[in-house]
Amino acid sequence: MNTRSDLAFVFPGQGSQKVGMLAEFYQAEALVREHFAKASDVLGFDLWQLVSEGPDERLNLTENTQPALLTSSVSLYQLWLQRGGAIPALLAGHSLGEWSALVCAGVLRFEDAVNLVRLRGRYMQEAVPQGVGAMAAVIGLEDSAIVSICAESAGDQVVSAVNFNSPGQVVIAGHKEAVERASTALSSAGAKRVLPLPVSAPFHTSLMKPAAERLATDMAAVPFADPGIPVVHNVSADIEGSGEKIRQLMIEQIYSPVRWVDCIQRLSGRATTAVECGPGKVLAGLIKRINKDLVVGTLDSEGSFQSSLGL
Repeated sequence: MNTRSDLAFVFPGQGSQKVGMLAEFYQAEALVREHFAKASDVLGFDLWQLVSEGPDERLNLTENTQPALLTSSVSLYQLWLQRGGAIPALLAGHSLGEWSALVCAGVLRFEDAVNLVRLRGRYMQEAVPQGVGAMAAVIGLEDSAIVSICAESAGDQVVSAVNFNSPGQVVIAGHKEAVERASTALSSAGAKRVLPLPVSAPFHTSLMKPAAERLATDMAAVPFADPGIPVVHNVSADIEGSGEKIRQLMIEQIYSPVRWVDCIQRLSGRATTAVECGPGKVLAGLIKRINKDLVVGTLDSEGSFQSSLGL
């Protein structure tokens, strides 16, 4: 199977899930059904039933969302290869999506990753009690202004920029009161909008360090191989060739900002086409705002899958 030197794959994170995702692929493709069956065996419940029937509240629980998205993305990647799609030369994933990228790069076994992301979600939710943390999206303000206003607004609490998603779109997170203080200050400083996000845990802040420590213990028992395909990492926006160093990056990723703009710029140095491998089109939209020259495809429907095979 040929590697295509100008092709990158990107894998979505939380927020791309929805009840009913991948239904047409599940009905038509044994390979997709097999992946959901394997994940269900690891999790101890019927993951496909949850994905196909909901309810939303249960699918949106972080410890369920993470394995559901990982299983969706990995099965679509395997389907891409089965249908004759080229092996991409580079991979990247947004937050949770980086775990999907690592499976597709051969760093982790699929079943090991399903278990680890279920625990990752659980530990992240448990690190901060319900209602104590918050996240908000900031639209239309310079990154540097957001970083400095968060620092000024923190006081004895935590609020920081955690997702640099695209030029003019940054997510902040931390203690609920600190996020509210920063949101008010950001609006006064000229942000076009500051939108509270329907997420209860302040992901990618220092408040997640207890979750990282717990997950590190579970990860110690799981082999991390050197990648067969280079992965651009959220923490460094760079490529790492050592499985053991990737293990450390994935621990740090839980409490470090997602440098998505930098990751896409790194990909753009080598790739001219980027395909979003998972449900939804969130990353495709962000990529178009980061680099208009990249050709972007998605795999979230049969029609878009066929179009992307032709890119």
